[in-house]
Amino acid sequence: MTWEKKQWFRQALQLKGSVIVSIYQRVICCGLFGVLISLLYYLKIPVSQPILGTVIPSIVLGLLLVFRTNTAYERFWEGRKCWGSIVNHTRNLARQIWVSVDENSSTDRNDKIAVLKLLVAFAVATKLHLRCENVNSELEELMSSSRYFKLQGMNNPPLEIAFWIGDYLQHQYTRNRLNSYQLTSIQELLNNLVDNLGACERILKTPMPLAYSIHLKQLLLLYCVLLPFQMVESLSWWTGLITALVSFTLFGIEAIGLEIENPFGYDANDLPLDAICKTMKRNIDDLISLSPDVRSPTRGATPSPTLDTTP
Repeated sequence: MTWEKKQWFRQALQLKGSVIVSIYQRVICCGLFGVLISLLYYLKIPVSQPILGTVIPSIVLGLLLVFRTNTAYERFWEGRKCWGSIVNHTRNLARQIWVSVDENSSTDRNDKIAVLKLLVAFAVATKLHLRCENVNSELEELMSSSRYFKLQGMNNPPLEIAFWIGDYLQHQYTRNRLNSYQLTSIQELLNNLVDNLGACERILKTPMPLAYSIHLKQLLLLYCVLLPFQMVESLSWWTGLITALVSFTLFGIEAIGLEIENPFGYDANDLPLDAICKTMKRNIDDLISLSPDVRSPTRGATPSPTLDTTP
């Protein structure tokens, strides 16, 4: 329990990953404005206007902030589900390719290893694509040099990698290394990978409506500016501090929504895409180290029926 308490206080005072850095200037400005109103009130200038509390009802502003935060979190969670699906489908796809595709020579095995590495490359390319970054050395070690250079000229690298994987599967079917049922099953997993890519692109390219974002910021600013006029009569010199605390709460909630609405970047609150891709690479390396023991009839043949000898 003592360790948990220490962790709680350590996290409560932690700056990395918090929104304090992005809002502290606004909070200080609001606090100083509150001090200015206190000074004017002390000089007998009629700045106390409690009636201003009805201009923007607190419940209206609270509902707007909650809607903003919930919408941003839905985008964050949908992005996480998409990447979880990419991980699961990649594992299943790699396992089926590794076990189902026959090997008649060392070349066949090398081709299987290459296509399994392309599965990792798909995840890495998706990560770079969502971050609007160019193809880099992370992908170079996962494919041949010719494919790497070709990928550099593509507008959508993960889609090209998915095409290469699909082309490999179709080639194995033509060579009678896969039957039609296996091909259909594996192609469905590949289609799901591309669907998840499209879902991530939808999150990235559908930002919060600009009018809503602007209006919320305007209301927040107006509320924090009017707040000292409402409280100065009862709080006097404490007005600046209380204004700063209230603005810290409101600006912080708004900043959290802004922070998590695009979950594919490098911020502490974004999805750990680098770690996810490294985990997938380790999973594929472990799978490659295994030797499938396949004893099946010819891929294109139909198994002969078994006679029922039950008396």
